[in-house]
Amino acid sequence: MASPERVPQNAPEQAHHLTRLRLDVSYDGTEFAGWARQPGLRTAQGELEDWIGRVLHLPSLPRLTCAGRTDAGVHARGQVVHVDVDPLAVRRSQRSTDEDTDLPTLLARRLARALPADLVVRSVAMAPPGFDARFSAIWRRYVYRLWDADHAPDPLLRRHLATCPPLDLTKINEASAGLIGLRDFAPFCKRRAGATTIRTLLELNAVRRTAGDLSGVVELTVRADAFCHSMVRSLTGALVDVGSGRREPAWLTALAARPVRAGEVPVMPAGGLTLEEVGYPTDDRLAERADQARATREL
Repeated sequence: MASPERVPQNAPEQAHHLTRLRLDVSYDGTEFAGWARQPGLRTAQGELEDWIGRVLHLPSLPRLTCAGRTDAGVHARGQVVHVDVDPLAVRRSQRSTDEDTDLPTLLARRLARALPADLVVRSVAMAPPGFDARFSAIWRRYVYRLWDADHAPDPLLRRHLATCPPLDLTKINEASAGLIGLRDFAPFCKRRAGATTIRTLLELNAVRRTAGDLSGVVELTVRADAFCHSMVRSLTGALVDVGSGRREPAWLTALAARPVRAGEVPVMPAGGLTLEEVGYPTDDRLAERADQARATREL
């Protein structure tokens, strides 16, 4: 079945009858060229938009907004998405057996039958007033998983972690402490025209799992109000250099003070990174938070 044609969904004459839905989404990013839709490439956004359009029989392709645009190969366990749909158009396409089914339940049920195995919509709900998956978020939490043992990891984990030299987690956590807070993360970001690299880093620490299927895996948790391009993988690369003894902690301190991208920072492979969770304020603060997030960050 051909995909519906994409048309703008925010035109003034349409806005009055659109219903906003929140989708909580997980995906294995290995076979995706990232989140964002790209011509000729398989992406998480492209798959979801196409299938939502098909299963709801929409006259035009819906447009999804996500909390964090993951790069090619990056996974997501807690991605959050919103989509605006016309419930009247959906109602006209409903079968008689679906007449008493609410829109979120209908969409969740149909997507569960349609989506490929590496993409799952875990829940669909009516979005509260003022909700914006991207701008209402107050933080995003990523985890980068590392294997530093002298033997191969569990082959079932190979798509979800990266190997590295043996790590001293005490060194990593001591170096991480100096990066917490509001600062310009330009040394760790691939700059994009018109985009700021000022972020508030809320959490950065490494722990080694000691039990379960991930026993022995080092998990580096990175939580911030937002992230710029390649920031998490670059921070991880810099901390791996320090934790493995390849670089001294003073190197990272000097690096973080630079005003531009640092070429010697290694960017870790995408497969070790997972978007785990997105945090939002209470419903009565959603619109206010969205307005604040749209403002240009300053130090």
